[in-house]
Amino acid sequence: MAEPDRKADPKLLEILVCPLTKGPLRYDAAAQELISDRAGLAYPIRDGIPIMLIDEARPLEDDASAR
Repeated sequence: MAEPDRKADPKLLEILVCPLTKGPLRYDAAAQELISDRAGLAYPIRDGIPIMLIDEARPLEDDASAR
């Protein structure tokens, strides 16, 4: 059975970087996303698996307007 409040593996989060900028990511547990502030993108986490494809990332409109 899948758990709705699934947590990302902390070890995995330590080694993942943004595929566009190669910069750090921060984990948003509520939205189940990995955020690249430098790229202004949010990568989804589906069923506990980070989807690290630029085409699947959601633009961060708030961060883009702040720059």
